[in-house]
Amino acid sequence: MEAILLAIIIVGALVLFISEWVRVDVVALMLMGALVATGILSPQEAVGGFSNSATVTVLFMFLLSAALLKTGALVRVGAMFANVFRRSNILGLIVMMASVAVVSAFINNTPVVAIFIPIIVQVAKEVKLPASKLLMPLSFASIFGGMCTLIGTSTNILVDGIARQKGEVGFDMFTLTPVGLVLLGAGMLYMLLVGQKLLPKLKGGKEDGYDLYEYVAEIELFKEARSVGKAISEAPLVREYGMDVLEVIRNQEVTSVPSGDFKLKAGDVLKVRCDVERLQKLKDKLQFHLRPVIKVSNHHFGSKDTSLVEVIIPSNSRFEGKTLNEMNFRQRYRCIPLAIRHREEIIHDRLMKLPLKAGDIVLAEIKNSRLDKLKEEVRLQKQPFLLLLTEHQNTTINWKNFAIVMACLIGVVTLSALNILNVLGGTLVASAILILTGCIPAKELYDMVDWKVVFLLAGALSLGVAMEKTGLSGLIANQVVGTIGPWGPVAIVSALYLLTSLLTEIMSNNASAALLAPIALSTAHQLGMSPTPFLVAITLGASASFMTPVGYQTNTMIYSAGGYRFRDFTKVGLGLNLLFWLLATLMIPLFYEF
Repeated sequence: MEAILLAIIIVGALVLFISEWVRVDVVALMLMGALVATGILSPQEAVGGFSNSATVTVLFMFLLSAALLKTGALVRVGAMFANVFRRSNILGLIVMMASVAVVSAFINNTPVVAIFIPIIVQVAKEVKLPASKLLMPLSFASIFGGMCTLIGTSTNILVDGIARQKGEVGFDMFTLTPVGLVLLGAGMLYMLLVGQKLLPKLKGGKEDGYDLYEYVAEIELFKEARSVGKAISEAPLVREYGMDVLEVIRNQEVTSVPSGDFKLKAGDVLKVRCDVERLQKLKDKLQFHLRPVIKVSNHHFGSKDTSLVEVIIPSNSRFEGKTLNEMNFRQRYRCIPLAIRHREEIIHDRLMKLPLKAGDIVLAEIKNSRLDKLKEEVRLQKQPFLLLLTEHQNTTINWKNFAIVMACLIGVVTLSALNILNVLGGTLVASAILILTGCIPAKELYDMVDWKVVFLLAGALSLGVAMEKTGLSGLIANQVVGTIGPWGPVAIVSALYLLTSLLTEIMSNNASAALLAPIALSTAHQLGMSPTPFLVAITLGASASFMTPVGYQTNTMIYSAGGYRFRDFTKVGLGLNLLFWLLATLMIPLFYEF
């Protein structure tokens, strides 16, 4: 009965993971709650994942990654890509993918991609290449690199944690490296020889593709209008009807991006962002005059007083799941949203009330007096978003902090490789050093951790305990052995890799690994073989997400920025997934004994 209950809970969790109706960390909490409520796990067992070495190691790795990014070294490296691309597009791609893969092998790949997206978009403009030709290779290269070491991605650490939780040896720092390097080399060759031909040639500037001019109009307020005498933030045309005031013209004086406390007067001419057809219907109700043909095409976005910016919402942003209203976007940044690119959809209406997701791009008009300060805040990672800049930022590297961070990172890798200090101990000591030396400001400590991943890992580990306790993993393993076993262990490894890879395409990679790692362990025990090759198949398969933009965080982040369609990922990623499946089937038995 407990195994049946657990199966029902897992199906429910899978539906929520795939549908994205609820955030993955909330699904993980619901999963833990369901396991306690049904009596499958005790409360102590359900929350045990929070104290597991895998969860804590990932937490400390976030700190190391953030400390390296704050030194400015990666921004400088990214800015150098333009010089290589000017010489040769192919050479530029090789250097970019190799650099991103090496960095992603040792620090979390999500912030790496977040740092490089604005840089790569600017490089594409400089060398007159569509950004769509570079952003998918960027994301895929980070995935390739993450497969190469234990600390390359949280999924690797999670599977290692599940193995050690069951008393197995687990992975060392470079257990995954032999197959990881083969996949890295094959992946880069595929993207250079095949992927580049399949990638779309999508172009577009800030105003291109947003259909802005259909949503900007000039209106003149009558003296009896309810908005007269009220501050913009309190005016009915803003509060009740969701218009955004881009500009106020009063007695020939122009005020661009007026503040929320700017009081409106009769006769004011407002340039507003709103559906023009909707304005026609509202003009009598709100007592304003809609100017004929409204000079819509004459509104120059980014005038002498204002500029257009594209704001990307990365994973782990505190904007994720919240609306621009909730984040007080307009007042805090003196910025007016004009449109939101959500995956393949361009949204113009009720922008302030739309819950944002990772990868969304907000097109906004901002006062020039505020822009430089905002650029600096984003560079120093003080804001929960990225800017697609129109020029390279002159980034100064903090060489002292860079030396300390690199020493800590090399120390973690070396001590773990020599079995002197495990990864958990190494990252703990390194994090303490970085805090004490000021490389990680204490007040920013908790903002540097992707708590969504931490909660997901804790829930995933609880799921593993439940599968073992109820015997569900053993039941499924019996079916696997009975069905595929006659074909030999290589066939089982191949099947586990393929199943994990396909599952990762439609839900979180960590959730896929957590679901299948206990089954891999039970399968190995039933066969009386070493679990290592089976666990390696699960680990690599959980990272090999190339066919959809929703299976892996970095793919989601480039989805809107590259202007991709869903089918673009399928077209490019299908061959790559098949290639990796074939290579994993051949290479895993070669490097790891059964």
